Amino acid sequence: MHLYESRGYQVVFSWFESKGLHPFAFQEETWMHILQSHSGLVNAPTGCGKTFSVFLGALISFINEFPDDYKTRSRNHLRLLWITPLRALAKDIGRAMQEVIGELGMQWQVGVRNGDTEMSERQKQKHQMPEVLIITPESLHLLLAQKNYPDHFKHLRILAVDEWHELLGSKRGVQVELAISRIAHIPVTDAPWHFSLWGISATIGNLAEAQEVLISPILNRINHVPVIVKAQLDKRIEIESVIPDEIEKYPWAGHLGIKLVHKVIPIIEKSRTTLIFINTRGMSERWYQEILNAAPDLAGAVALHHGSIDMELRLWVEEALHSGKLKAVVCTASLDLGVDFRPVETVIQVGSPKGVARFLQRAGRSGHGPGELSKIYFLPTHSLELVEAAALKSAIKEHVIESREPMLLCFDVLIQYLGTLAIGEGFYPDMIFEEISSTYCFREIKKEEWHQVLHFITEGGEVLRQYDEFRKVEIINGLYKINGRRIAMRHRLHIGTIVSDAMMKVKFLGGSYVGVIEEYFISRLNPGDVFTLAGKNLEFIMIRDMTAIVKKSTAKKAIVPSWTGGRMPLSANLGHMLRKKFNEVHGLLGIRSSGSAMPDIELLVLKPLFELQESLSHIPKENELLIEQIETGDGFHLFVYPFEGRLVHEAMAALLAFRISRIVPISFSFAMNDYGFELLSDQPIPVDDSNVYELFSDEGLTADIRRSVNSAEMARRKFRDVAVIGGLIFQGYPGAYKKTRHLQSSAGLLFNVFSEYDPDNLLLRQAYQEVMEQQMEEARLRNMLERIAKSKIILRFPEKLTPFCFPIKVDSMREDLSSEKLEDRVKKMQQQLSRELGKKRVR
Repeated sequence: MHLYESRGYQVVFSWFESKGLHPFAFQEETWMHILQSHSGLVNAPTGCGKTFSVFLGALISFINEFPDDYKTRSRNHLRLLWITPLRALAKDIGRAMQEVIGELGMQWQVGVRNGDTEMSERQKQKHQMPEVLIITPESLHLLLAQKNYPDHFKHLRILAVDEWHELLGSKRGVQVELAISRIAHIPVTDAPWHFSLWGISATIGNLAEAQEVLISPILNRINHVPVIVKAQLDKRIEIESVIPDEIEKYPWAGHLGIKLVHKVIPIIEKSRTTLIFINTRGMSERWYQEILNAAPDLAGAVALHHGSIDMELRLWVEEALHSGKLKAVVCTASLDLGVDFRPVETVIQVGSPKGVARFLQRAGRSGHGPGELSKIYFLPTHSLELVEAAALKSAIKEHVIESREPMLLCFDVLIQYLGTLAIGEGFYPDMIFEEISSTYCFREIKKEEWHQVLHFITEGGEVLRQYDEFRKVEIINGLYKINGRRIAMRHRLHIGTIVSDAMMKVKFLGGSYVGVIEEYFISRLNPGDVFTLAGKNLEFIMIRDMTAIVKKSTAKKAIVPSWTGGRMPLSANLGHMLRKKFNEVHGLLGIRSSGSAMPDIELLVLKPLFELQESLSHIPKENELLIEQIETGDGFHLFVYPFEGRLVHEAMAALLAFRISRIVPISFSFAMNDYGFELLSDQPIPVDDSNVYELFSDEGLTADIRRSVNSAEMARRKFRDVAVIGGLIFQGYPGAYKKTRHLQSSAGLLFNVFSEYDPDNLLLRQAYQEVMEQQMEEARLRNMLERIAKSKIILRFPEKLTPFCFPIKVDSMREDLSSEKLEDRVKKMQQQLSRELGKKRVR
């Protein structure tokens, strides 16, 4: 049957018409594929109806199947399984779906299943599944841990994975791959092949690969080529930089943003609702306070939203955003994804988003509707970030978007998954091996590795076989099963792949909760200390039952908590565009003809800074690497500017220090930011034209990296996460979680045992591999060195600190000074450098 002639399409089209709307071509294309039982990936800009492209396809299919009584049919079993990465998205998506179902007069029910779902609702779903179930990856695995779980999926018609670009490249994405591989192989009674698989994704650099990863588990069970449906819609995005009144020639990170709060207030006042994105939770607390200090009349109209604020308060903020009651919300990545806040007209990005895709995602929070303009302001936290703003504009114009690299051979996730199946129905290894081998993540798994995994879950592996607690899975007539109730309960409690430092609830003395904060932060507080959380100044009283008890404080000063994992490195794509921008700076300064149009406003206002940099040293072009050697009272400095991001620079600094130390015995201290890194020594650093290319060679890279850093210690810390996910370490029961140091101690002990007695252990190997790939970014480091080998290395010997090296130098002082003392020290340094420049000009 042709789509346009079908009863389902006519019903849905009439619903669109009743609202004065018309389906987009990409939505109709998706519906057509769904009616043909095809699978694929939908790619469309934020706010252009991606959800309806798949959801309405499910309704059209059902109406076509039951054209006469689609309105009266109820209890139709689970027809649409909707996987979403965020709990916050579930409620919003469910509300939108139920609204459409009601307006079409259908009896379908929409259910939500995640960590916040009440036990009564779960029991209700167990006896009667709704037609649509919106679920997180973790809750889906909990569903697979139930007895008789296959019954839930026997009538499934569509499995949709929302925000697939966010899940891809993470262990949660691997969880989804494994769940799909299991559901796809559940036998059904009413059809030989029973569901279509659809991913919903924003634009990423490797869209075809993203589709391949998603569809891989069902590829050998379908007789068509999976499709990518692209929305040919140009989302209009307007980017405007907030320009400081004065451009510092010696910039430094972090101080400028708050000083521009007076420029933010007019933006908030002229917009209906504004989202203000801050990169870290700690800084979002400061920004919330500073906005209220600058504009007290906004009290009650401005809210704060981040992942450590109590859930009830976050939900209140989201509801208030929906209804347009709030003028502004200061938020973090907690509001990055798909929640539809139509009143939002404007977005402000404070500080670099460090990636093009993230910036686009956040821009799309405003004008969140088809055809609407997305307006985003870029507010720099130091003046050099304005170059990143110009680079972002060019990247968006040229469609330079980051890729999300899929994860491979995550044995910790596989071990957890097998435990999940073992506490449910149990599993037969040959059958499950065939299923997991169909996934992208485990398509290269060897039979030997599979047998190691099975040996590990049944016997504890080679080393732990003497300990009963590691012999979890029993084999009964070939069926692998967990029968111990205690083992099963502990496993269910820790299904998931998000491992963070132990969190502690924060509660008022009177009883209501404020949020959660990391245990290590609370452990450093004394009774009477005042800190900020959820926009409130709180006085710490005591710890009771693993909960921090607090009361409101009127103190003017408060400690701003710092949460781990807050700083994101510059992406490879944005680094590439940043290097290209410096070509344009040469044209701006008249060093050579740029051959381009009018320079970006961001580059124009930075002209005095660039002139100073060029007079003291050099501005590197795209095909150049600048190295500055400077002697000060602190010692001998070597500054290098690859513009490749903090993590790559940290690895490169260690690598370069190791290679130099082979030339002459010498010790260094390091500092780095997203633009470059510093080596500081008390003796001259032997880097010159004769050895510089050799020092930056990729020859022997892997071996040199492992010698240059304490890779064993880094792997030891990484092993904690791997061991927790793989079930080697129990984190504790709710309300009584083990302290982080205890977990690290247990993991360290296991790490030592495996290193000595089972060096080929899969989890040990994985820990080392993750250090190289994620912390050292080996692949990106290698690409950088290959680029440098083809580039021209420029060596300069400035007499004093330059605008480029100054922010790195300041970063090197942060650990030794409080924020107030640091600011005073930086001001003195800036004044001293300015006086020296003035004397030079007088001469």
